[in-house]
Amino acid sequence: MPPLVTPFKAGEVDYATYERLVEMQVAGGSHGIVVNGTTAEPSTLTIAERNRLVDVALKSARGKLAVVAATGSQSLAETETLTEHAVRAGVDALLIVTPYYLKPPQRGLVEYFLTLARGHAVPWMIYHIPGRAAVEVTLDTLKRIAEASPTFVGMKHASSDLGFVSAALAALPGLRIFGGLEELSFPMMTLGAAGVMNAVGNLHPKILVELCDAVWDGDLERGRALHDRLRELNEAVFFDTNPIPIKYMMKRLGLIPVNEHRLPMVPPTAELERRLDAVLERSASFVA
Repeated sequence: MPPLVTPFKAGEVDYATYERLVEMQVAGGSHGIVVNGTTAEPSTLTIAERNRLVDVALKSARGKLAVVAATGSQSLAETETLTEHAVRAGVDALLIVTPYYLKPPQRGLVEYFLTLARGHAVPWMIYHIPGRAAVEVTLDTLKRIAEASPTFVGMKHASSDLGFVSAALAALPGLRIFGGLEELSFPMMTLGAAGVMNAVGNLHPKILVELCDAVWDGDLERGRALHDRLRELNEAVFFDTNPIPIKYMMKRLGLIPVNEHRLPMVPPTAELERRLDAVLERSASFVA
């Protein structure tokens, strides 16, 4: 379920291109999409823009893949507003990031997530990305949330701590963990992760579908081969702050008409463009 980028044009969200990106995911066989995830640069978007992207995604998906709305913010009030809209719109699930910048204690995280979960019956997941949010979720916190919220179904784990994945799956059978670091997509799935939310899916969804299918079929040799093919693209995502590399490569592949960001995000340097061009050239046999 790739987290889609937000295309901009002359400073505005390019909703027409966004529709085409969703349609590309449907055609590519993706099992779902994440709207307003980190790759979408959500902190540069207004609440109205984030809500409209949810609406556009649902309309374009036409029920052919799952739509997961990332509704988290640093503010409870803002997260409630985004969550309420997504629930009314009819999303399949919610992905709520740990509040960033604040560095709350674990008991605060528990109350925060349970407060958000009480107002609806939509399945929801925690977005665990300590490198950006500056706070980690502990296993005890996961247990307390799972015990108190019947609609809590899983977590996107954007961390290199594979030990935590094993511990969480052992302690909470049925928990759906989605790999959130591109380079660890295959290793995390072999540990039991339910799937991946990999930004490289913006470039070529089919190969990520093949990777998931290989693991689910128990064909780890095939999975390793696909992991090796994806290795350089997975690494390229982090040549600079995500989604700077992804959006540049999408423009080079003709998937978005312009490579544009909102400040403080900026396009890549000339040196980085050359590095990414080389990656695309070596990956030409299976991207786009």
